[in-house]
Amino acid sequence: MRLVVLAWLWLIWPLSAPGACDWPLWQQYKAAMMSDDGRIIDHASPRAITTSEGQSYALFFALVANDRLAFERLLRWTQNNLAGGDLSARLPAWRWGKSGSGHWQVLDGNNAADSDLWIAYSLLEAGRLWQRPDYTRLGRELLWRSAAESLRVLPGLGLTLLPGKQGFEKPAGWKLNPSYLPLPLLARFAEEAQIWQDLGEVSHRLLLASAPRGVAPDWMWWRTGEGPDLKATETGSYDAIRVYLWLGLAAPGTPGRDALLEHFRPMLAQTRQRGVPPERVNAVTGGAEGTGPAGFSAALLPMLAAWPEYQAELERQLQRLRDEPPGANVYYGRSLLLFGLGWHQQRYRFDQRGRLHPAWETVCE
Repeated sequence: MRLVVLAWLWLIWPLSAPGACDWPLWQQYKAAMMSDDGRIIDHASPRAITTSEGQSYALFFALVANDRLAFERLLRWTQNNLAGGDLSARLPAWRWGKSGSGHWQVLDGNNAADSDLWIAYSLLEAGRLWQRPDYTRLGRELLWRSAAESLRVLPGLGLTLLPGKQGFEKPAGWKLNPSYLPLPLLARFAEEAQIWQDLGEVSHRLLLASAPRGVAPDWMWWRTGEGPDLKATETGSYDAIRVYLWLGLAAPGTPGRDALLEHFRPMLAQTRQRGVPPERVNAVTGGAEGTGPAGFSAALLPMLAAWPEYQAELERQLQRLRDEPPGANVYYGRSLLLFGLGWHQQRYRFDQRGRLHPAWETVCE
């Protein structure tokens, strides 16, 4: 019964209420998954792994929650353990955990480019919102290192973000991930340098090319001399759900937002038809199957809210989250919940330039 009551509180607590800026979902996220020294632990893994993705999302949530102590701990752990002590000199390693020999160490030293961007973004915006020039400086240094190591010019497409600096370039083409391109982040980075505006413009074309039926794949190939090839990577599921999330989070007026929202409406139609988001879609045929977990419902909340005709479906997905929220220590589902439900509760917004506007800027003063 207590868990049911808590689930309702997450969804109805108005930001104008006393203490409402104490974000219960963030506090529970920290309690379930964050160590005292600032490591986000994925309990689904027998090696108790930590990823740069988990660290990057938690940094963003800490900023939205105005939790400066947690932000500092997360940043310190990330820098010391994933970047050899200096994020300005090394991109964070993707995976850390217990090795087969029992040692706690980096398990995969390749970077994850989307995590690099989320960390850089949170540093830039923490520097601005908290008046911390050291954060701003580190964010810019990380952003430029990411550009140097992860951006490529692809023939027939243009400037593109590789998912990592190793393993995604082959003689036959490039393996890309559409969910690595959040419009609000690219809009914010465009204020730092022209190349990020160029990347944003190319990303619109890439997102459209990756989803001819209006449903996103997890991965796609851009073939040398041929362009997009989806046949080998046509399934969209746990990665692709973030494509719809990032589009929904983008502010009205963000370059490319309206056309992309229209293009990806078939995912909302699938959800309305089935009653829940599908677990898997086929980017080539548009077909769908399976029942997506509760985190998928949370991820679709912002995009559903963009369309008045989907108001009933928005309420249905909110009801699902009341009835069956992701488990307290389910890392990915809880991350999607904080992004989607946090936005729905107006705990944060992005503006057209990609700047973050957390509730504590105004409502909670």
